[in-house]
Amino acid sequence: MDKMLYVAMSGASQTTLAQRAHANNLANISTSGFRRDFEQARAMPVFGDGFPSRVYAMSERPATDFTPGTLQETGNNLDVAVSGDGWLAVQAPDGSEAYVRTASLKIDALGQLRTGNGMPVMGNGGPIAIPPEQKVEIGQDGTISIRALGEAPNVVAEVDRLKLVNPDLKQMEKGTDGLIRYKGAGPVQADNTVQVTSGFLEASNVNAVEEMTSILSLSRQFELQVKMMRTAEDDAAAVARVMQLS
Repeated sequence: MDKMLYVAMSGASQTTLAQRAHANNLANISTSGFRRDFEQARAMPVFGDGFPSRVYAMSERPATDFTPGTLQETGNNLDVAVSGDGWLAVQAPDGSEAYVRTASLKIDALGQLRTGNGMPVMGNGGPIAIPPEQKVEIGQDGTISIRALGEAPNVVAEVDRLKLVNPDLKQMEKGTDGLIRYKGAGPVQADNTVQVTSGFLEASNVNAVEEMTSILSLSRQFELQVKMMRTAEDDAAAVARVMQLS
């Protein structure tokens, strides 16, 4: 009964963590460029004094689903989405280089190009700065062209280029802040074959039906595990009564 209670208790505890992972996926169904987390459970032995006879359930997030989402037209020239394979480089709040699939770009008061949540966008030589302009255009190869203030409509100047990369997905991982980073050594080099589409944002790759089904299945598992703990409690009480009679 002790082992039965331990397995049921650890299973119920880890089931709540699994539900949290699927709930987080579902909550980000409308977040542009979001990549859903996989979730799985496995049995782990309990090590310590004596033999590892007990086991407990452990829920984990083994990987991230990098399947591209669908492109949604916005009509805003500063909205960009990567076409096909590849990533757009940004500077994370901790100063490291991170990667996103899509971004709603904006130019701050100092002329720095940033994502919608304020992260600087990386170019050929670091964060991109945009001179005072009337219009900004982003080409398929990531080239940023502007029409400067006071210039004629046909006078266009190239100011920088988005840093687009295409590393091995096996070397990419999602951090606790939700940003994708490269696990290898050194920064990823730019890849000239990666292209972007302006005026579009990439939708989340979360499947709402699949996530809801997983949450409901885990809820039933939790109920069964709680029922098993109650059964273990009833069995222990029955044994105690038998011992009192003897």
